[in-house]
Amino acid sequence: MTLVAVAAATVLTACHRPPPPPPPAPAPSGPRAPADVVVLTDVDPTVRTDIRYATAHNFVGRPLDGYPEPLCLLTRAAAEALRRVQAAALADGHTLKVYDCYRPQRAADDMVAWAGQPGESAGAVEFHPRVPKSELFAEGYLGAPTAHSRGSTVDLTLVRLPAPTPSRYPSAAPPVPCTAPPQRRYPDDSVDMGTGFDCFDPLAATAATDISRAARANRALLRRLMTDGGFVNYDREWWHYRLADEPYPDTYFDFPVSRSAVR
Repeated sequence: MTLVAVAAATVLTACHRPPPPPPPAPAPSGPRAPADVVVLTDVDPTVRTDIRYATAHNFVGRPLDGYPEPLCLLTRAAAEALRRVQAAALADGHTLKVYDCYRPQRAADDMVAWAGQPGESAGAVEFHPRVPKSELFAEGYLGAPTAHSRGSTVDLTLVRLPAPTPSRYPSAAPPVPCTAPPQRRYPDDSVDMGTGFDCFDPLAATAATDISRAARANRALLRRLMTDGGFVNYDREWWHYRLADEPYPDTYFDFPVSRSAVR
C-alpha cells in the first residue's frame, strides 16, 4: 500500500470514529428537595398560579428569600390530592389558583426579620390595616416554623370559569385595604372571598360572618372541595389548607423554590 493510500485510510477511519461523550453536567449546588417533591403544574397544568412571595405584591413589599422562581412546589401526595380537588372544582365551573405552596425555612426567617424591624411598612395599608405589624405573630397570622415548609400546605382560592384575564399588580396605584369591598380591592381574578389573600384581619377567619352572603358561599365551596380532597383548613385564614396525611409532619425544609432543587 502506498503512503497516499495509508493516509487516505487513516482519514476515512477518523471520519467514522464516534464523537467523544459530552462532559457530565455540573451537579446543582445548594440544598435539594426530597425525591417526592414536584412542581404542581407538572402534575396538573390546569391549576392557575400567582406565587406572591416571588413578587413585590405581598405584605413585605419585595420577593422573599428563597423564591428565585414563581413555582408551586409540593410533595407528590399533596399535588395528587390537589389534582383531584381541581377535577371537582372544574366540574363545578371553577378552577383553583394557588398563591403559595412549599415555603423554605429561610423565607419564614425572612418574615421574622421583617416583623422585628421597627415601624410599619407600606404593605400595612393593604395587608394588615387594622392589626399592627408587631402583633402579627401573636395573633397567629404569621408563624415560624410554618407548615408550609413541610411541603404539603397550600394557600389558594377559586376562579370562576371562563377565567378572566389576570390583572397585573398596579404598583403605582395607591394601596387599598384588603378588607375593602371587592370592586375597590386589588383586581384579583378570583371569586369574592370577603377579603384579599394574606389579609391579616379578623374578617379573614374562615367562619367570619361580617362578609357578604356570596363571599360566605365561596368560602364554603372552597372548604368543601378541599376537605373532600383530604385537606384541613387553618381557621384564621380562609386560603390556608394542609394535607391531613402529610408525608413529612415533623420536617421543615430549606431548599429554594426552583426547578433546580427538584430531582
